Amino acid sequence: MDAAPPPLIQALLAPPCYAHPVSQVELMQTHISWVLLAGDYAYKIKKPVRLPFLDFSTLALRRASCLDELRLNRRFAPDIYLGLVAISNTPQAPQLDGPGEPIEYAVKMRRFNEAGRLDHVCARGELQPAHLSDLAETLSVFHNAAAVAAPATRFGSPDAILGAALENFDELQQSAALPGAAQQLAILRAWTEAQHNQLATLMQTRKQSGHVRECHGDLHLGNLVLIDGRVRLFDCIEFNEDLRWIDVINDIAFTYVDLLAHQQSGLANWFVNEVLSRSGDYAAAALLRYYAVYRALVRAKVAMIRRQQNSGDASETLAYLTLAEQLTKPAPPRLLITHGLSGCGKTVASSQLLQSDAQACTLRLRSDVERKRLFGIASNAPSGSPLGGGIYDATAQQQTYARLRELAETLLRQGWSVIVDATFLQRADRDAFRTLADELGLPFQILAPQASPAQLRERILARQAQGHDASEATLAVLERQLRTLEALGADEQAACIQG
Repeated sequence: MDAAPPPLIQALLAPPCYAHPVSQVELMQTHISWVLLAGDYAYKIKKPVRLPFLDFSTLALRRASCLDELRLNRRFAPDIYLGLVAISNTPQAPQLDGPGEPIEYAVKMRRFNEAGRLDHVCARGELQPAHLSDLAETLSVFHNAAAVAAPATRFGSPDAILGAALENFDELQQSAALPGAAQQLAILRAWTEAQHNQLATLMQTRKQSGHVRECHGDLHLGNLVLIDGRVRLFDCIEFNEDLRWIDVINDIAFTYVDLLAHQQSGLANWFVNEVLSRSGDYAAAALLRYYAVYRALVRAKVAMIRRQQNSGDASETLAYLTLAEQLTKPAPPRLLITHGLSGCGKTVASSQLLQSDAQACTLRLRSDVERKRLFGIASNAPSGSPLGGGIYDATAQQQTYARLRELAETLLRQGWSVIVDATFLQRADRDAFRTLADELGLPFQILAPQASPAQLRERILARQAQGHDASEATLAVLERQLRTLEALGADEQAACIQG
């Protein structure tokens, strides 16, 4: 917080300034805005600052940015972003929507309970996997509907991506307030440049294929809020097109990194898996670490700016630099497959493994989801297949396991650990994945949870009743599996782990 807000902001702390009931006005601020919480509403006023990535230095620029903020945030929060308010008269006696020439502008928002912001929910230890599953669904819908960058634009080009990344380093390296960080920044910069050289072709390919879109651009936990049990987005980037027109995985990387910064590696891992399972965009995994490091450095830069404004210490900036460095050194990958009859608990056990990954570097492939994707069917939609037919006949089974193996190999080569969640009832299918691990020189393990026949039947019936899982297993399917199951051999038993 600034020690003394300017006269206009101080004047607006008085409840009589507002035409609606206000008992007390609270002031919040970031490095670029003041937010006045007044009764049922919030008024956001942009600071007259000019930074390398934004320019709010004139009234006209601030008005234009307010209008952009309304337009862009109404894509996902039209009930929160209400309108533009002109502030007139003098800084000492301001009038909202009064007569005369405006001296400032504010974005009027419907106020929500600040306790619902995900950074606060997380700090209280109340953030749950279900919240992040809900967020993943929201983002899937939003990103699918977002405008696509035209191929001829600069947005999302390899040069533009590298320029934004190096800008962070330039600004951080120019700061005299980061004692001992010069070598760390140099190492991170070299890593970023080397990764960019390897990934530039993929970046260009993804732009051409429509993955660069008009995204949110600032998806950290403080810009996500629980309202009526649903996770809502707000406060997207409106002031810089280059920071908003980005690859969708760049948008996702911000939430991933912020969860890591909040010491929630399991939730970070869960979130990324929920996003990729919905989109099927596993090619994006190759870029996730690159963008995660970039996002950590964005947060380091913002922390540095706040420090310069408020005369704080450098601990937050240095913590983000350490996080960025950790992201460049993931744990060695491993390949893990599940084994067992429908209803034995494979998905539950693999979910627990995802949430126990201290480095958030494990991706799961579910056969139930990928099988339906392979045949153009939504994961929760019925296929209409008969027992042992349709998308479950012998040919479809081979195609499904071949696709899972292909995806697993790609992700493993990119340095991600992989869990393949499938029944793996046949020894030949299991051997194909063991061979893959051997070829890549990686550890291979089998997760084989157990359940009694009664439990299997009970779980299958419960799942059918709920009707929202990708699995289409029935009691008839279970009986067929019991007849065709090839039990684990002694050598495979040695590779088993507990869920």
